[in-house]
Amino acid sequence: MPIYEYKCSKCGKTFECLQSVAAAPLRKCIHCRGRAERIISQSSFQFKGSGWYITDYKKAGAKSGASGKPVEKADKNAKAS
Repeated sequence: MPIYEYKCSKCGKTFECLQSVAAAPLRKCIHCRGRAERIISQSSFQFKGSGWYITDYKKAGAKSGASGKPVEKADKNAKAS
C-alpha cells in the first residue's frame, strides 16, 4: 500500500497516511480536524546516468547501440583481409 502525504489548510501541518490505492482521500486533518488536501511529493528514487536500461535490463535478441541497429555477428569461417 502506498503512503500518501497530506497538508492541512487550517494548521499548515503535513502528515502521511498509509492507504489503499482504491481508498478515498482524507478530507480532515488528523491534528486539528481542519480541511486536508493530498499533496504530490518527490519520489524516493532517482534515475542517474545514461544507458542504465541497456546494460542492466537487456533482453536476448534486442537491438543494441545508440542507432538502434542490430549488431552483426562475425562469421567464424570468414578470412581476415
